[in-house]
Amino acid sequence: MSKLETAFRKAVDDSKKLPEKPDNATLLQIYSLYKQATEGDVQGKRPGFTDMVGRAKYDAWAKLEGKSAEDAMQEYVDLIESLK
Repeated sequence: MSKLETAFRKAVDDSKKLPEKPDNATLLQIYSLYKQATEGDVQGKRPGFTDMVGRAKYDAWAKLEGKSAEDAMQEYVDLIESLK
């Protein structure tokens, strides 16, 4: 496991222990970076307008299309560090 992957796994654990809950925009950023780092580009159909949360998550993830897993991991680690 690379140094970055180790830091990413630690950041994932740390994200569950943040001193206060981040705002919705930051939560979407955390979600989308995690998904991009672990699954790559968004797949599947965009949720319908009645599923506003699912749609927001999908849109946030779709904005990261083309970003490498390594870049997404590093941004995730940096974001979680900034929230501690």
